[in-house]
Amino acid sequence: MGKKSRVKTQKSGSGASTVVTPKEMLNLVSELLQKCSSPAPSAGREWEEYLQIRGLVEKIRKKQKGVSTVFEGSREDYFSDLMSWARENGASCEDFTVADFGAEGYGLRATRDIKAEELFLWIPRKMLMTVESAQNSILGPLYSQDRIMQAMGNVTLALHLLCERANPVSFWLPYIRSLPQEYDTPLYYQQDDVQQLLGTQAVQDVLNQYKNTARQYAYFSKLLQTHPAASKLPLKDNFSFDDYRWAVSSVMTRQNQIPTEDGSRVTLALIPLWDMCNHTNGLITTGYNLEDDRCECVALQDYKQNEQIYIFYGTRSNAEFVIHNGFFFPDNAHDRVKIKLGVSKSERLYAMKAEVLARAGIPASCVFALHCNEPPISAQLLAFLRVFCMTEEELKDYLLGEHAINKVFTLGNAEFPVSWENEIKLWTFLETRAALLLKTYKTTSEEDRSMLEKPDLSLHSRLAIRLRLAEKQILEKASASGRAKHMHFQKKLEEGASLPHFEESDIALLENNDAKLPIILRKLEEVEEGGLEEDLLNGEVGADSNGQTTLAEVADGTEDDPKEKRE
Repeated sequence: MGKKSRVKTQKSGSGASTVVTPKEMLNLVSELLQKCSSPAPSAGREWEEYLQIRGLVEKIRKKQKGVSTVFEGSREDYFSDLMSWARENGASCEDFTVADFGAEGYGLRATRDIKAEELFLWIPRKMLMTVESAQNSILGPLYSQDRIMQAMGNVTLALHLLCERANPVSFWLPYIRSLPQEYDTPLYYQQDDVQQLLGTQAVQDVLNQYKNTARQYAYFSKLLQTHPAASKLPLKDNFSFDDYRWAVSSVMTRQNQIPTEDGSRVTLALIPLWDMCNHTNGLITTGYNLEDDRCECVALQDYKQNEQIYIFYGTRSNAEFVIHNGFFFPDNAHDRVKIKLGVSKSERLYAMKAEVLARAGIPASCVFALHCNEPPISAQLLAFLRVFCMTEEELKDYLLGEHAINKVFTLGNAEFPVSWENEIKLWTFLETRAALLLKTYKTTSEEDRSMLEKPDLSLHSRLAIRLRLAEKQILEKASASGRAKHMHFQKKLEEGASLPHFEESDIALLENNDAKLPIILRKLEEVEEGGLEEDLLNGEVGADSNGQTTLAEVADGTEDDPKEKRE
């Protein structure tokens, strides 16, 4: 299969700046685990905690300098081996080649004209690295006895990747050698880069990601030294933070969910070759064929020979792309920011408002999203704001009035206002709330644009500032939209315009238009928080029109430059 595996293992005696005793390292790791497992800091102290954790990690990294397993040469040197291995194991490799696309990094280039919806890529199950292949590997005995690995498939995949990387005869070596040696996820940011995110909505997720990764590393570092089932693992004496960070980032930027062989549930997987595809706007075009037991991808659009082949990673925000994939997508049609809203329990009308919201299937306190396009709010947020701004008489009408049950179905429909006064209130509230959120940032949009013009700005700081600016632009648009809407409805009120009259027959209209579905049937944009078993390495799964399991496609997103996708 081409070149021999060229592996260089550096150990602390030959390349490290200092020799560290096992006891000294164990003490540092124990301190890190204790710090990362302590209760969450009080509001405003998260950055201080991050600096403390980062300080301990840097101490460990310094003492581990030179302790790592790396492949010689560049990533590109191994692409021919990857293609040969894929071809020998039943993957399709005739319609594309791996190529360098500059700022977008490596991707797939068409070697012939490919029509939209044409099947051009398939990868059989035996080539995938999955939780099941980890269970059947040298990692199996430890997996069977460790609850963290059993609960967190992403962590299992990261350890599986490290074990196979250390195995000179691993079946997956051609794939592993083709992976980047470093990533652009925030786990690789310098402290100054992370500091650029202070005040943004994304910063808490970045800090949590670092804390959870450090906690996992410390936990498994101790486990590998003490658990009998780990005695034969190649990681036992060669498990550095940098190695674990690399493995976590490899999984985080690539993992996906596929069905198990019997189709009864889903499992996490790394999908060689397919994960080289870069992202663009569009639709999910990848699914899993259970009959042929393989991952299949059809073309998102027509591609001419020598054009780059793109796929759609899913409806992810730029915060999700930066944090989990390591790139910023400037033309993201699905970009959004979170906004947490709730009815105060001390409010006199709380019980009535909570009841109307409950009938609509909406919590009295919830995290919603403001979107980058028009309208900036979803049907759920429109319904919430309408109830939030209702008077006592309006609440009574929606609770006890004629056709009250049916009227609840109109709350998320822009065509049926509660009243002109209610519309004015809710859009004024949105305008004001977005403007207040803008004031929490330490810089203005103009200052961010000026910083981005500096030629000496680091790559990761540039990513952080672009994300920060994108958040502000969404809030600015939402505030402007709120202003325009409240002026529009103010004019309606002044003109004495009649409210659109709701009839019971309008229910059919609501049910036949996806944008106007009854609120209770639509999924809320609620953000859930997790603990130690939180799945940091997001994967999604859905179903296509044929009922097949559909993969929410993951990013390559791993080159030295952020991938700036352009059609």
